[in-house]
Amino acid sequence: MMTITPISLEACVLVLGSFLLLYEAFAKDRYKNFVAWMAIAGLTLVLVLTFFTSSAASAATSAASPAYLRFYRNDLSALFFKRFSLITTIIVLIMSMEYKEVVCRYIFGVEKEAGLGEFYSLPVFTCAGLMWMASAVDFILIFVSLELVTVSFYVLVSYMRRNEGSLEAGVKYLVLGALSTGFFVYGITWIFGVTGETNLDRIAAALKTMHGMNAPLLFGMMLVLVGLGFKTAAAPFQIWVPDVYQGAPTPITAYLSVGSKAAGFIVLLRVVETFVNAPEPMRGALLSALAVIAGLTLIYGNLAAMPQTNLKRLLAYSSIAHAGYLLLAVASIGAPYSGEAVAFYLASYLLMTLLSFIIIIVVANATGGDNIAHFNGLNRRAPGLAFAMLIAMLSLAGVPLTAGFFGKFFVFAAAMQQHHYVLAAIGVVTVGAGFYYYLKVVRAMYWLEPTGETRIVAAPLTRATIFVLTALIFVFGVYPQPLLNSLRGAPSPTSSNVAQLAKK
Repeated sequence: MMTITPISLEACVLVLGSFLLLYEAFAKDRYKNFVAWMAIAGLTLVLVLTFFTSSAASAATSAASPAYLRFYRNDLSALFFKRFSLITTIIVLIMSMEYKEVVCRYIFGVEKEAGLGEFYSLPVFTCAGLMWMASAVDFILIFVSLELVTVSFYVLVSYMRRNEGSLEAGVKYLVLGALSTGFFVYGITWIFGVTGETNLDRIAAALKTMHGMNAPLLFGMMLVLVGLGFKTAAAPFQIWVPDVYQGAPTPITAYLSVGSKAAGFIVLLRVVETFVNAPEPMRGALLSALAVIAGLTLIYGNLAAMPQTNLKRLLAYSSIAHAGYLLLAVASIGAPYSGEAVAFYLASYLLMTLLSFIIIIVVANATGGDNIAHFNGLNRRAPGLAFAMLIAMLSLAGVPLTAGFFGKFFVFAAAMQQHHYVLAAIGVVTVGAGFYYYLKVVRAMYWLEPTGETRIVAAPLTRATIFVLTALIFVFGVYPQPLLNSLRGAPSPTSSNVAQLAKK
């Protein structure tokens, strides 16, 4: 059976992105839309290749091992998040094609499709960075891949340069992103100064030999946590989220909300798994800091979302709230299935968030806005879209028989396993707050009078994507075992624990 070298997946994505940029440079304006189709086809091929890739936990254990394995791991968790990144990018490109008229309106070359090529190509490079982050086990590769992702987002967020909201979002994201990068790099230097290593496995081995409190190491750990807190939109580092999400092009908002968050959390998981090997005073301080950040994020994100009237801004605060639920699982890292809980939650979050944003694009194209008021009476104008949005909102709220319910269930189960009763109680209360602001959208669609009479119709590929996302929310809400088993391959002790919980 054919086996693909793991690192060749990222190489294929980089080659694809470079080819798309070359094509865009020489193609005529009327052919720029082909860039998106080629990107989707290429990423789909890479996604297929991931099923022919060896997923053994790689490590440079012998002199014959390739040198890059000191930085790179291709275990099942990494493979899962690579597929996650590829699927997210493909759906974002589909959303971008639906959004192209808005992009053309706010860039030079309004009369044609000039400028669209780069808008379709940059997510491919972002995807390569996300895939590298999934396998990175060295702070050097983590930093390089993180910056590849971040720099691409700097450009994409402010891409509509004739739109003041997009430019404002780009400036805020750039300034605060650079600040968070400074914290992250400074934290790495302190950790390297204490351990003499940047490789996470070697740092873990060094930590096991330490005794008592090491203040410089703890300081470095906290600085790294601050840098990753920005990437994951955790409080109190979330100040950039509402304005950037509202001002950025809607497909990029969805990409930030799903792709960037997933990449941040897989790095956070790897770092936390490394530093739980520290002596008890430092380990306790790290987990306590994570628990406090999780509680603050849950409270802030849910309460701030309640008065919002703009749907993109509401989903921005909702994204902060969901980061809180994910942090609840990360803070429970000692639980047998906390890692699987994070992965399953992110997978369900991908489905319901991308479904929400793709419907926002379709409705905004027809109504001219993305406020909740623009969804008034949507059930009469587009019953299918209204039903899909209903499912997305119910899943985000955590209603049973949706993927979002099992995501929250596994997170709370991990928290209870580690005796985080206060955090679990905060999570349950804030879930109730989520019902309030998510059901505001349902109320607008089904109970209020429509804002227009024209029927809203999406492109065929967009309709197919909406149907698949809606169906998967139901499938994983009723039968989550296939997704759970994909996290650890054939059932293992940890995946079996989660599967047993799902059956109960």
